[in-house]
Amino acid sequence: MSFSATDHAMMARALTLAEQGRYTTTPNPRVGCVIVRDGEIVGEGWHVKAGTPHAERHALAQAGERARGATAYVTLEPCSHYGRTPPCAEGLIEAGVARVVAAMVDPFPAVSGKGLAMLREAGIAVEHGLMEAEARKVNKGFLSRVERGRPWLTLKMAATLDGKTALLNGVSQWITGPDARRDVHDMRAQSCAILTGSGTVLADDPSLTVREVETSRQPRRVLVDSALAVPVTAKLFNGEGGAVIVATAVADPARHEPYLSRGAEVWVLPGADGRVDLASLLARLATAGVGELMVEAGAGLNAALVEANLVDEAVLYLAPSFAGDAARGLFAWPALTSLADKREVRINAVRMIGTDLRLNLRFV
Repeated sequence: MSFSATDHAMMARALTLAEQGRYTTTPNPRVGCVIVRDGEIVGEGWHVKAGTPHAERHALAQAGERARGATAYVTLEPCSHYGRTPPCAEGLIEAGVARVVAAMVDPFPAVSGKGLAMLREAGIAVEHGLMEAEARKVNKGFLSRVERGRPWLTLKMAATLDGKTALLNGVSQWITGPDARRDVHDMRAQSCAILTGSGTVLADDPSLTVREVETSRQPRRVLVDSALAVPVTAKLFNGEGGAVIVATAVADPARHEPYLSRGAEVWVLPGADGRVDLASLLARLATAGVGELMVEAGAGLNAALVEANLVDEAVLYLAPSFAGDAARGLFAWPALTSLADKREVRINAVRMIGTDLRLNLRFV
């Protein structure tokens, strides 16, 4: 299918609008819409928050009567079903739009293909596939949840230049500078949930809330604690940031009660090794609406997630310092006997954050 330069420019604008929802739309997808008539943008909008009008409705309200005969550029197939808001496909039909260009088909079963079919049946010219790769990046969490049944998992790590995350005695704060830490809080703000392990909580007692940047919501916090070793006096359970999900292999209800009394949810997900089944945990988080999952954990949980092939990308902050051979590393893997067994990664992006280096990595 051939698209014009104008088509590309307008879809690029719609994708920029969709990005404005990166902090607020969860669990809904990020969607932008631009309505163009006679080469002029007459309406545009983006989905702000679940339960509120979708991008198309905002754009149509702005366009008014000028939407009749216009082209609507949408980053995701317009919905065709009644949820908390009426169908966007229906709104486009009622407004008299002549053409709809969607970046991609919505894989969500209640919508998939049905919105585009509704538009075609109403006599509207429909095309899709324009800048689909870019649209998929905008909604990587939503798409992972719907298509794979698990969240998009980003491993956040901070280390010295020799790859050390903590001293042998466990001291780890602070390896990176304030700019990198602020960047981490921005990542938290964009995430649906933050996952950590019992070792990290016992060593550092983090709250895992967003504090360094403005946010209208706090991500959910998930603690992997196979043996229920973390006391309920930990900062995670102080009531800030909402209820904590505690994933454990302990099935004894009496052991759960102290956590439940602090407002936590307890999920019993034992694996074959007596630890939490991480794949089952991610599947349940997806069912609970978690699309983008950020992990801030120690070497043990980091290694387990990589070994289970559950990591989609990693963000590694490298501080301009060295900690020496005896300090703790990024992954608690058994000693390798062959370089052929080393883990390969692809470096997708590198930039400076204050005095620290930020690497975006993909395991290959």
